[in-house]
Amino acid sequence: MTVGLLPVTQAWIELNADDPEAVSAFGVARARLATGRALTELKRARLVEIAGTRRPRAEVEALLHASSQFYNPHKERCSLRVSTADPLPCPPDAVLVVVWEREGERRGAAERWWRHETGEEVMVREGVVWMLRFAAEVDAADAARELTRVRDARRGLLCNPWSQACRADVRSAELPWIEPGADAPPGGGP
Repeated sequence: MTVGLLPVTQAWIELNADDPEAVSAFGVARARLATGRALTELKRARLVEIAGTRRPRAEVEALLHASSQFYNPHKERCSLRVSTADPLPCPPDAVLVVVWEREGERRGAAERWWRHETGEEVMVREGVVWMLRFAAEVDAADAARELTRVRDARRGLLCNPWSQACRADVRSAELPWIEPGADAPPGGGP
């Protein structure tokens, strides 16, 4: 299944309560990384991309809400983007970093559930979107790239390049964002 030719729906899933991983990462960045001292906010959302469905937004929302394969509506909230015209569900000045597991981004159980419920063959991928905001005097894109890929104990935090892939400074409205092979190899790039 080729994603580039299929419509892609993004589900942004955030905890209703404080996110312990984001709180912890924010604290580590501010306390231990030089670039992190300029960080003013760090949020996180799970990003689920469903490629191949042409169902209307309301139907996709109902399907996502009906299955624990995607999110738990009792503790999480879900925002959808079904086209490039939909706004990004994040602060407008945030720099976005998308991280996913190398060769582990596919969600086979969710794909099987979708096929069982709808008869459609879809590709479901999952990653994490980190939303970083910095002090006004900082070049936010450069600072986010410095905080993204782990290089050593003093540089990087959000992506382990030996097991994860990422795309940093993602502000475009294009879909999809999770693209295996789209990031730099371990030890290089942002």
